[in-house]
Amino acid sequence: MDLKEIRKEIDDIDSDIFGLLVRRMVLSIKAGRVKSKLEDKEREKQILRSLKEKSGPPITPDFLERLYISIISESKKLQQEEYKLAAFQGERGAFGEVACREFDKGLIPVPCKDFSDVFEGVLNREFDIGVVPIENSSEGAITSVSHLVSEGNLNIVGEVTLQIHHSLLSHQKVSLEDVRVVYSHPQALAQCRDFIARNKIESRPFYDTAGAAMMIAREKPAGAAAIANKACASIYGLKVLKEEVEDSRYNYTRFIVLSREKSLGEGNKCSITFLTEDRIGALTTVLNIFKDEGINLTMITSIPSRDSTGRSKFLIDFKGHFTDNNVQRTLKKIKGRTVGFRLLGCYRGWEL
Repeated sequence: MDLKEIRKEIDDIDSDIFGLLVRRMVLSIKAGRVKSKLEDKEREKQILRSLKEKSGPPITPDFLERLYISIISESKKLQQEEYKLAAFQGERGAFGEVACREFDKGLIPVPCKDFSDVFEGVLNREFDIGVVPIENSSEGAITSVSHLVSEGNLNIVGEVTLQIHHSLLSHQKVSLEDVRVVYSHPQALAQCRDFIARNKIESRPFYDTAGAAMMIAREKPAGAAAIANKACASIYGLKVLKEEVEDSRYNYTRFIVLSREKSLGEGNKCSITFLTEDRIGALTTVLNIFKDEGINLTMITSIPSRDSTGRSKFLIDFKGHFTDNNVQRTLKKIKGRTVGFRLLGCYRGWEL
């Protein structure tokens, strides 16, 4: 190995260490919420004792002790600060992480592999809030998330809209002609389908955009690249082959913020979910209520229902506040004409 290769490997290891430190600190915060007292001297001694037993050249016991005393000290500090944990789907560098920070810079974003993990984690009090994509300007509603929202017991307390720019990333600087296969989340691949087809690249779905970037960095497959947030290049030590490979420059994704608590405070937007009756014109009846009350709909999503009765499930966003007279009348009328009606929340909305 030459010096350049050695330094590149050191950078990769440093990136892994940083990611593992973040994971450890998050687990420390979780532990602080369930243990009876903040300090556990016996546990700290046990950690240091175990590490010293594992030490050996070139890692000395003294170095390990200094390092972990610092880590333990920082962990206890974080437990005292009572930081809020925000779950998002994906790995470090995912757009969900960006949305978490955009919503509240004081949050600690925590990656989850699946959308269902985000919902379950918030519901089980593992996380304070969850941030998930619900709608994209190019590809429409994200049905899997809409289904989880409508079926779950969480509430919508806010939203964030991000302009999405995708970059083509590889573990080495190569020309576009050398890229034969690209990995990314199915939504990202769909948002870049013209670019992919134009360059005759095979697309392969992956569970996450940032996860695809991480895989490319670790496995270094020949002729492969990832479509992901440009920030993933610096996080995982990748090369940017091309920026803004999305097909539409008007490419926005709306993320919703989920909480166990209901938000009926200040806001200009409401979300509801319900099942319509199994009859012709059932949805039209509901939509006419909005029309008659002069309420503007901003999103309507049809969700595949697991109900065997043939009823259809819907998720609707509309402008207005829970305390507005016309909103109160609308909700009362809809509740009487639908099944399983639920007000998901009133919150400050963004325009897509």
